[in-house]
Amino acid sequence: MTIIPFDKKYIDEKRAKAMPMIQAKNLWKKYGDNVVLERMNVSVKAGEFITMVGTSGCGKSTFLKMLLGMESPTSGELLLDGKSIRSEPDQSRGIVFQQYSVFPHLTVLENVIIAREFEHSPILGKLFGSKKRKVVDEAKALLESVGLTHAINRYPHELSGGMKQRLAIAQALIRQPRILLLDEPFGALDPGIRADMHQLILELWREHQLTVFMVTHDLSEGFYLGTRLWVFDKLRRDNQAPGAYGANITYDLPVTRRKSEVPYELQTIAQESQDF
Repeated sequence: MTIIPFDKKYIDEKRAKAMPMIQAKNLWKKYGDNVVLERMNVSVKAGEFITMVGTSGCGKSTFLKMLLGMESPTSGELLLDGKSIRSEPDQSRGIVFQQYSVFPHLTVLENVIIAREFEHSPILGKLFGSKKRKVVDEAKALLESVGLTHAINRYPHELSGGMKQRLAIAQALIRQPRILLLDEPFGALDPGIRADMHQLILELWREHQLTVFMVTHDLSEGFYLGTRLWVFDKLRRDNQAPGAYGANITYDLPVTRRKSEVPYELQTIAQESQDF
């Protein structure tokens, strides 16, 4: 009889791929008497691209902050790899906001390497010698991938809006996160620049094997970029007490990344949540 050796590492890797990366279990978020999210139950596998749409104030950005660790659940669970998400941001999660989070007194290159410098040297925020050269090389390679090689010595005030957003993305990716969180990152950009940024983010998603969560008010953008589109809305309402009930994911739609292939009925369903 042939004995097949037990490969624990292989089994663990297969199990990790099979289980959800992110799980929300009966998740609630309240601020005092104001219920923002209620009874959320959802799971996401590694490598998915989740786009989130819905009315202003329906909890999309709050959920993003909970994934980042800036906010904690009021009740229920939000899990990463089966464990509660840490109550502070860490290396596994990077975020890009609509407002560019860049340091005005630093060059493009310095803006990217500073995160790694504080990671390796929390007190001084500086690296020297071979460690410094290694981080600089990583930053230059990343800036090349986002199309900013020609601007590495410029300061933020010398950059266009699209270039600043590329810089913000490079800042988020320098720490090699597993999860990228995008909070309306392209809302302030002109349509032509947004189209370029769409292609860039899809290329980076594939290249870095990221799991992405993105808030957007542009319905076509949500359909085009995502592998799943979540519509946030309230299932229950009380006009006398607007904060009594929270939002949930009312539609979880598998979508295509070709705008021309988006079924009309799916657009109609999402538009029922208004104000995108």
